[in-house]
Amino acid sequence: MNEHKTALPRRPIRELPDELISQIAAGEVVERPASVVRELLDNALDAGASQITVRLLAGGVRLISVEDDGCGIVQDELAVALKRHATSKIGSLADLESVGTMGFRGEALAAINSIADCALLSRSEGQNHAYLLESQSGEIRPVARSIGTTVEVKELFFSTPARRKFLKTDATELAHCVDAVRRHALSHPEVGFAIWHEGKLVEQWRRCGEAGSLPALEQRLSDVLGHDFVERSVWVDYSSSATPGRPDYAPVIKVWGRAGIPDAARSRADQQFCYVNGRFVRDKVITHAARSAYEDVLHGQRQPVYALYIEIDPTRVDVNVHPTKIEVRFRDSREMHQAVRHAVEAALAVPRSGNVGDGSAEVASAVQYETPLNAHNTADFYMNNQPLAPVRYAQAAMHFEASAGHRVSDLGALWENSDTAGVNRMANPTALSAKSDWPLGRALAQLQGVYILAENAQGLVIVDMHAAHERIVYERLKAQAHVLQDPSALPSQPLLIAATFAATAVEVATVEAHAATLALLGLEITPFSAKTLAVRAVPTTLAQGDAVELARSVLAELSQHEASSVIQRAHNELLSTMACHGAVRANRHLTLEEMNALLRQMEATERSDQCNHGRPTWRVISMRELDALFMRGR
Repeated sequence: MNEHKTALPRRPIRELPDELISQIAAGEVVERPASVVRELLDNALDAGASQITVRLLAGGVRLISVEDDGCGIVQDELAVALKRHATSKIGSLADLESVGTMGFRGEALAAINSIADCALLSRSEGQNHAYLLESQSGEIRPVARSIGTTVEVKELFFSTPARRKFLKTDATELAHCVDAVRRHALSHPEVGFAIWHEGKLVEQWRRCGEAGSLPALEQRLSDVLGHDFVERSVWVDYSSSATPGRPDYAPVIKVWGRAGIPDAARSRADQQFCYVNGRFVRDKVITHAARSAYEDVLHGQRQPVYALYIEIDPTRVDVNVHPTKIEVRFRDSREMHQAVRHAVEAALAVPRSGNVGDGSAEVASAVQYETPLNAHNTADFYMNNQPLAPVRYAQAAMHFEASAGHRVSDLGALWENSDTAGVNRMANPTALSAKSDWPLGRALAQLQGVYILAENAQGLVIVDMHAAHERIVYERLKAQAHVLQDPSALPSQPLLIAATFAATAVEVATVEAHAATLALLGLEITPFSAKTLAVRAVPTTLAQGDAVELARSVLAELSQHEASSVIQRAHNELLSTMACHGAVRANRHLTLEEMNALLRQMEATERSDQCNHGRPTWRVISMRELDALFMRGR
């Protein structure tokens, strides 16, 4: 049966009224009260404020008031400030391509004014008094106020009641507003922030010092994220170098901040803060780079915590991507990815055992690992208060490796070649005080063939010997692979029956574009039909796994990231598997010399605080905790 569709009446094309245009723009800029808070904070910071106070009623729905002590707005510009696309931040395309301020689009105040009742109260330097602009009446009158600006936003979404119905409870909206202020506070320790709700002080962060001061940033991180965040994180400080031989291309990316240790990881990604030129951003490139830096040390699906600050030439990053200004686009994403990953990796690589000793910074700084242990050293080492010659110590370490099921030559001669691999450097105990001793202490015994018990100045150290040795072997294999720069493909195993799956257009295109890369990874994936792919071979070590799931994950990685990083990750997973199978197993009896050899290797091996799967390799129980167990001193 033929059905005749009724034709809709033709509508003429016409220009939209300015009020409707502003309301449409407001839908992009203002999602909830926190969006208004974010925009007003941007303006206050651009005005050079040193103290900002946020006052809220009903979670920001009834009132949002942001007061600052910045430069203020002159009387003649108050009315212009509420107009669409009116701003003092940019004036040309060149300004837009090198934005150095928090705000620049000139649409926030106009958008907010279109869906709420706004008032501007400001006084600039040189004026005898402040002026108040009521947006509804357009009237400007003199009032009393010190230099600075106050923006009041009342009855948010009063003109668009449908939008108001989508808001959550007052408590939820308040939490989002506090988060918006927190993000700004973390990047501006030189500015004081206070949040009031219903007349009660909710949060306050006082000025910590001058802009760019590292002590000020440390204090602000402690104030906002808690002392525990600082205690359980490491300092990040990295600068990329200019490209050699390219005088016209000399970008330098600086990355600093704090990255949480793996033990501080959380189930949610709610403590991941990243700033580009002082602006809080959510960027997939940066997030992936930071997460990939934790690949070898994070257990399961745990999420790392960090506060990273990135400085880059403004012309190399586009901040005009979205009206909320929370998204950015980099001219060279690969360069940014490498900078962030290398920065976090380098910070996490330093073994934290050097900070254990007696818990003091003095002991940590005394351990410099300057004396590589090999047959040519002449310094004596001590074990159980008895001198141990370097050769005997090296032999114990080599015996430990060989008895674990490997030939020493296969592992690059654990001790003799340690200096070449860049790992396994030793501290000279004679340079340390008797109290400090070695960071991970002296071995006492083996527990159930699984754990090593050692004593240091702080108390009892418990080491999972398999996990620790697994990390040591893994880092050595990675170092050797880096030196050899082996480009050979991973060994693959053909499947008896090809595994087929329905593929998206992106997956099919990725297979066609990255056939050579897939071969290097030991994967053979070919088109089976227009919308179906067939997995015909997989890496030998993963032959028993889910071939389709493996193929999908690799194709997803290749479609989003550089092929070289995917290959490197796959090689590392293979080396990790080899290290796991090659590490000393439980119930292996070790002599005290072998146990001490393992402890010294841990102190000198990068990322030795976690095994390849992210589990901790050692824990320390202080004398205070032991005394509490037995109620000593009570």
